[in-house]
Amino acid sequence: MMSTVDIEYLRSWIGTEKVIADDLGLFPARALASVLDHDVLPDTGDALPPSWHWMYFLDTPSSSSTGADGHPKKGGFLPPVPLPRRMWAAGTLQIDRPLVLGCPGHRKSIIRSIELKEGKTGALVVITIEHALYQNDHLCILETQNLIYRDMPNDPTLLPRGDPAPTDVDWVKTVVPDSVLLFRFSALTYNGHRIHYDRDYAVKEEFYPALVVHGPLLATLLLDMVGVQVAHRRVEKFRFRAIRPIFDCAPFKVCGNHRGEQLNLWAVDHDGFIAMTASADLG
Repeated sequence: MMSTVDIEYLRSWIGTEKVIADDLGLFPARALASVLDHDVLPDTGDALPPSWHWMYFLDTPSSSSTGADGHPKKGGFLPPVPLPRRMWAAGTLQIDRPLVLGCPGHRKSIIRSIELKEGKTGALVVITIEHALYQNDHLCILETQNLIYRDMPNDPTLLPRGDPAPTDVDWVKTVVPDSVLLFRFSALTYNGHRIHYDRDYAVKEEFYPALVVHGPLLATLLLDMVGVQVAHRRVEKFRFRAIRPIFDCAPFKVCGNHRGEQLNLWAVDHDGFIAMTASADLG
């Protein structure tokens, strides 16, 4: 497969830019607050919590521009990588100031790098995208997003054993996922990938055992826990990395500890293995 990926052609997309404006209206933030069971809904002028900007500045591909898997067809802003399975593998948020609800802003996105690598399951294409989010011409958030493309398995395979979760825990919350939670998060982020809401597709076409919990949803749940545990502090930097998938067939946990000015965070699947690691620097 390495030989069938024309990496030099794909790299011609490096430097491609896209700008999306948004008025940062109330509905997405209020809907997400409800999904997360918040007692108080946000209002105009409130600061948007970290990661909630993922409900805004959304690409909205038409039905004819959407592939069979629910993702946008390739070859627009993102290059036509000839590998079918895509995942949001990691990301970093550098937050200079929070976005404010009801204040128009824009996001400028640019493809920074495209790399071809060899992974355990074969060829991988790694795309790094930088998103710069502005309000009133001030850079509020600088985000780095890492996408990975890889080949599709030919049949169901068991996940290998993962790394056990840390035992040095200050906070832990159990989350019981279901198809309603996943559907709502997909809708709020305009994420059409069918592995998150179409069980037949997820199981029969991509050979997952159940619906897949979104990586950004795990990251949002980790940050939501931070907002509860250290509500008086502001997150200045957040990093996360997906390790293994979590499915909607069993409860999972979001955990963390507080060490100095840094929070160590992780999500744990029902087998006790780490599914996502993250860290947050406090201001």
